[in-house]
Amino acid sequence: MGANRIKAVVWDVDDTIFDYGRADLDGMRAHLAVEGLLEAHGGEEAALARWKTVSGTHWRRFVAGETDFEGHRRDRVREFLGAPLTEAQAAAWWDRYVTHYESAWSLFPDAADTLAAVAGLCRQAVLSNASLLVQERKLTTLGVRDHFENVVCAVELGIAKPEAGAFLHVCEALGLAPAEVAYVGDDREVDGVGARDAGLRSVWVDRDGTRGPAPEGVERITGLAELPALLTGQTRFGARSTFG
Repeated sequence: MGANRIKAVVWDVDDTIFDYGRADLDGMRAHLAVEGLLEAHGGEEAALARWKTVSGTHWRRFVAGETDFEGHRRDRVREFLGAPLTEAQAAAWWDRYVTHYESAWSLFPDAADTLAAVAGLCRQAVLSNASLLVQERKLTTLGVRDHFENVVCAVELGIAKPEAGAFLHVCEALGLAPAEVAYVGDDREVDGVGARDAGLRSVWVDRDGTRGPAPEGVERITGLAELPALLTGQTRFGARSTFG
């Protein structure tokens, strides 16, 4: 991976250290039950599958710059309900959902120990495509905010991953060259390829191990517990350490 020593690890948050997928579906399940909407959408399984599809569509629109952060939330609600809600109505429905979603927040089981282990090796920061208000609150609630020197988010930055500028901004905030920084995220293209193309050491977290081989120049792990050994070179392949 080159001669530069890795001096910082920058993390994605959702579906990397925070179990967003589970919290989202558990929160929506509870919300739809309270709203009396499970049967209106063909039952629980169909309703949650539809919500996941709609959410993915509008999240990709946000990442592509086709809408803003709050707008993508309102559009998720409108499409899911199939109703031309006003901005206030869509926002109110979203806020009711968020109450249930936040009650389901949790880290992945391997996250806390890995963050503590990496803290003993180097500096840490966050680069997320969400908003600073959301991620600061989430990381604080989950008890891991103190691990990170910087929390950089796309909404405030005005640039979203996979744009190189997002990755380069967090490197600049740390005062490090891209080659001195490792980025860890769950999205093969947005995180893995994006970080690689920006010149960072790229580590892709493929938790279920079913999303195919890693792109060239991207390292693949199936759990966060693998990360410290990977970065210190203590792997079964005997790779030389670039960490320090």
